[in-house]
Amino acid sequence: METERMALSQRERDRLRVLQDVKQGHLTQREGAGRIHLCDRQVRRLLLRLQERGDRAVIHGLRGRPSNRKFAVSFEQKILARIRQRYADFGPTLAAEHLAKEGLIVSRETLRKWMTQAAFWRPRRQRVKKIYVWRERRASFGELVMQDSSPFRWLEDRGPACQLIAVIDDATSKFWARFTEHDTTEENLRTLGGWLERYGRPVAHYTDKNSIFRATRRADIGEQLQGEGARSQFGRALKELGIEWIAAQSPQAKGRIERLFGTLQDRLVKEMRLARISHEE
Repeated sequence: METERMALSQRERDRLRVLQDVKQGHLTQREGAGRIHLCDRQVRRLLLRLQERGDRAVIHGLRGRPSNRKFAVSFEQKILARIRQRYADFGPTLAAEHLAKEGLIVSRETLRKWMTQAAFWRPRRQRVKKIYVWRERRASFGELVMQDSSPFRWLEDRGPACQLIAVIDDATSKFWARFTEHDTTEENLRTLGGWLERYGRPVAHYTDKNSIFRATRRADIGEQLQGEGARSQFGRALKELGIEWIAAQSPQAKGRIERLFGTLQDRLVKEMRLARISHEE
């Protein structure tokens, strides 16, 4: 007679060993239950199964069967067809959000698996990143805001490349931004003005060392008499408002707003495409 082979997990092997010890009288039912973290009643049931089915008693009855919660193949094909038609370059998270608006509910993890298998999505490789000292967020809204601009083809082929100038609060990541044709002092001041109208005056303002924010000229006579360095037009506006200016010493120091731009370049671009927003509008 050919011997039947069964694949048991480590947990199932441990249970079988304890049940055999209980059956042979080396352990009481209570001791056995404690070792495999079950109650006495469950151990008695397993012992009856062991007597009827042998070692197969520890194998779960649903092993090898499809889950009752498994989606039908037709539903999976419907989802993938919709992605191919409308969301081909979307990531699983964003695609799941838009599918839900259409009444097609599927978790992002399930969608990630389907999109990977259908070659719609390729998981990103985890790169070894250089470790930088993490700067703690400010404690309260308005203590510090960051401002920067991102040149990008925000409208794809529906308009020219433009700038997105954004201001983000360091403590809460609340942000406000506006599109402009050029990254100029005037447009940056307008963006700051929009933030001030909505959220009030921050304590400190964090930017890079772009000439918009930092003067490249020598201090004039008036500035020298006041014992101050040269200020750009933007810098003078901050001084009049009583806002401290802090210059970033490296690109990594602006990580919060750089990550914001990375997210918007992925999600906002696709949202504007779906909304059919173009330069003419």
